[in-house]
Amino acid sequence: MAAELSGKMRAYLAEIYRLLERQPAEATYVSSSQLADQLLISPPAVNRMVNRLSDLGLLAHKRYQGIAITDSGQAAALKLIRKQRIAEVFLVQIMGISWLTVHEEALRLGAGLSDAVVQRMAAMTGAPRRCPHGEPIPDAAGALPPLEDSLLAQAEPGSRIRVSRLITREADRLAYIEALGLVPGQDCEVIHVAPFDGPMQLKLAREYRIIGNSLARLIRACRLDG
Repeated sequence: MAAELSGKMRAYLAEIYRLLERQPAEATYVSSSQLADQLLISPPAVNRMVNRLSDLGLLAHKRYQGIAITDSGQAAALKLIRKQRIAEVFLVQIMGISWLTVHEEALRLGAGLSDAVVQRMAAMTGAPRRCPHGEPIPDAAGALPPLEDSLLAQAEPGSRIRVSRLITREADRLAYIEALGLVPGQDCEVIHVAPFDGPMQLKLAREYRIIGNSLARLIRACRLDG
């Protein structure tokens, strides 16, 4: 199977996996239009590739529901995502490229890396477990550690949390999140959440932040108080 997959096929699988990661846990399908928008490719071209990947047993395409990724498709996706996320760490740590803009460079670089080169890049950067945006890095077999975080927008008032990862790669949004101090690893307390998807107030050490619901849905966090 591995020999049958082109770099373009793997890129599709990885993008479908990323789109599913950003949706609620119960969501198992993405739409062709979502994928077309994400890849900046026409819907007919997306449908042709989805059909090819479905024929290989890597995707399941159901009318009126969308595109689901199979276990074998997910395995192929995670192997490419490992390369891309290690490439991100390498580009930031070793080459000094900003974490705000590294994602697109890593997508291009990761597709051409051999397993041996990726292993060397991982060793040079201290065997990282997460990319600069906080996303977990699959191991060499394509397995991910258990993830126990949720959207910041779902945090309850009074809870203490730690930012775990960011699910946007838009440089302007990342820069704004960085300016607020809500980068991966940051601890904070949820002071207040306004009703009806209103803004939330956070306390970071001695400083306070007020962020909107749309921004809070780009940040995932884990609870520190059980």
